[in-house]
Amino acid sequence: MVAVVGLSESSRADLMARLDRLGTNLLTADAGETHLGKPVKLPKNAVAMVERIGPVRHATATGNVDARIRRSDVVPEERTVGVTTQAARIDLLSTLGGAVDKGSWLNPVRERLPTTVLGAVAAERLGITHTGETIMMNDTRVVVVGILEPLELVPTLDRTAMVGFPAAERYFGFDGHPTTIFERSTDASVEDVRAVLARSISPGDEAGIKISRPSDALAAKAAADKGLTTLMLGLGAVALLVGGVGVANTMVISVLERRQEIGLRRSLGATRNAIRLQFLTESLLLSALGGVTGALLGAVATYGFARVQGWTAVIPPWSLAGGLAATLLIGVAAGLYPAIRASRLHPTVALNAT
Repeated sequence: MVAVVGLSESSRADLMARLDRLGTNLLTADAGETHLGKPVKLPKNAVAMVERIGPVRHATATGNVDARIRRSDVVPEERTVGVTTQAARIDLLSTLGGAVDKGSWLNPVRERLPTTVLGAVAAERLGITHTGETIMMNDTRVVVVGILEPLELVPTLDRTAMVGFPAAERYFGFDGHPTTIFERSTDASVEDVRAVLARSISPGDEAGIKISRPSDALAAKAAADKGLTTLMLGLGAVALLVGGVGVANTMVISVLERRQEIGLRRSLGATRNAIRLQFLTESLLLSALGGVTGALLGAVATYGFARVQGWTAVIPPWSLAGGLAATLLIGVAAGLYPAIRASRLHPTVALNAT
């Protein structure tokens, strides 16, 4: 139980720290379809329109580019590695809170040239480990100037090769219309901005624009982890009951094997209460030993796993106290019947037992 709670709380603390670092005030607007099934095309000035919304602090965009990506010109065009091409504004990385792993991000010069920045997964699939290498986008050789660290809020961009909007229009026939808008506003006004975002981007076609909050996925994961923890605690309670059955069985066998000892003590003046107390104490000690050992093992397991995962280990004090209290209660319940049985043995019968 200590390990279950500790691992769950450590994971949750790490997730909450990530949410605090990444922020929960990012909204995305994706071009979808109208009620008639017609694709919605976001206006070229969509970012400027979003920036007019009062609480909005940052806005940027990406756009789908029809360009096949290959590692080199000797690779057949039909052989793809699941990497897509996106046009990206130079303020995309700062808006998303991303970071560059190798090289650098696009700048006002590079966004006009055949250069690209790869997402973490895209670089891995293409076998790119250093900047300065080249890949093929359609029939154009493009220089890799940067590789990003994983983008936790927008993992779809991890599988993309990003070029500047001007370069996408010049070299790959991009029409300049964005397909996804990203915006950050003040925390208190996220829902207010969400209510007017689609209408601000494309008045009249707002039904075809999908608004989402990427941090909701991480929050949902936290809720799922909490549900899993409850389930695991239930299984832990079942395990405690099984352990209690084991303690009870051990104590019953102990009573049978020590009947002569019980008879001797009774004949020397020990009361039934003293016999009951003796066996209850032994049951409690046995359970306490198991509880302390289990708590220590659970704490060690939590710290070890948290360290491997790069988390900060969190073991709530109530889990230690609750685990030990549960084992002691199980010990009392498991030792009660054997203790009563031992106290009811008649001294003469007990002394004659073999």
